[in-house]
Amino acid sequence: MTFEHVPVLFNEVIDSLNIKANGTYMDGTVGGAGHSSGICERLSDDGHLVAVDRDSIALETAMERLSKFSCKKTFIHANYSDVDKIRTEIGKVDGILLDLGVSSYQLDTAERGFSYMHDAPMDMRMNEDDMFTAATVVNEYSEAELFRIIKEYGEERWASRIAKFIVKARDEKYIETTGQLVDIIKAAIPASARRTGPHPAKRTFQAIRIEVNGELEHLKLAMEKLPELLAPGGRMSVITFHSLEDRIVKDAFNKRVNPCTCPPELPVCVCGKVADVRKVTRKPLVASEQELESNPRARSAKLRVIEKI
Repeated sequence: MTFEHVPVLFNEVIDSLNIKANGTYMDGTVGGAGHSSGICERLSDDGHLVAVDRDSIALETAMERLSKFSCKKTFIHANYSDVDKIRTEIGKVDGILLDLGVSSYQLDTAERGFSYMHDAPMDMRMNEDDMFTAATVVNEYSEAELFRIIKEYGEERWASRIAKFIVKARDEKYIETTGQLVDIIKAAIPASARRTGPHPAKRTFQAIRIEVNGELEHLKLAMEKLPELLAPGGRMSVITFHSLEDRIVKDAFNKRVNPCTCPPELPVCVCGKVADVRKVTRKPLVASEQELESNPRARSAKLRVIEKI
């Protein structure tokens, strides 16, 4: 299957990075190179794109698709949170992009096990070299652990029933496929609740995927360290797709914009901590109605941007 991924908020992202022709820009989630192609189009021969992805297939696809551009290119097989490795290879950058979540290719490739729309092995690994899969979570986590991740990462109101039904089902038969899991989730959620809202398995699949790939832990680490790679005037643009991600990004940006730790009753700051970034977007940018018509998956996307002082 061809690696296809429609880049969300494409024009907004390119504009937000304020690209200089001879600058260095890092795409920490290069995927199908949709956004990176737009960056490369604006770089001269002296410009430099740093493409990072934990998915080796995505990285190989990006190499091929970006080969037509004359700018310098560095490809790194790593998680965007592996800042020490990235810093060793490239040093300071003029812009950083993170397009979080799962790509269209990963969702639409049935054998990757990300989608509740395809019956496939319980996988959900973004890095195929990892050993930990969704099958481990579903078949080996305790009922309490399943409840926690489905409730916390999926924000699912029926988390307790879903966890209970999963444990009961696996006692009878090992849960091997996404189709089996979907049937279990549907059985756990009352019919009246299934008639409205998104697909009944959407939130649980999101929760398991986040757990398998450690997405929120990697994001927290990246949001703490990645701004340190920015050169003065450099920008960091982050696209989130659900409230958990957006909260982490929003809080991390706010902390850098206002790092003071003094008690609020003090008339003046005495801790000496000063901001090293400023907000470019006061509120997150969202997709236009025109974009939503052609790419419904952009509906939940939010773009936040900061600039290094």
